[in-house]
Amino acid sequence: MATKISTLSTADFEVFGKVQGVYFRKHTQRKATELGLKGWVMNTAQGTVIGQLQGPQDAIEDMKIWLQKIGSPKSKIEKAAFRNEGPINSCAFRAFEIRR
Repeated sequence: MATKISTLSTADFEVFGKVQGVYFRKHTQRKATELGLKGWVMNTAQGTVIGQLQGPQDAIEDMKIWLQKIGSPKSKIEKAAFRNEGPINSCAFRAFEIRR
C-alpha cells in the first residue's frame, strides 16, 4: 500500500493593489502559519507585497487562493503573481516571518 507523501514545494509571490498599511503582512503571516507554511513576507518600495512560500503543495495552493482573493480585511487585491514555483527537498526557513 503506497503512502501519500505530501510533496514540498516553493513559490515566490507578489501581491498588487492596496496591500500596504492594511495589516496585510500580519494576516499573511497568520494564514501561512495556520497552513503550516514557512517563508517570509515584506513590503516593497513600489507599494506591493512580496514573499516566498515553502511547504506542502496543497497548503501552497490554498495560500495562493488566499493571496489572490482574500488577503487582509481592508486590503484591495488587484492581482497576485507567482513565480519560481516547483518542488523542493526541504524548507529553507524555520517559520513564516515578516521582513522589514
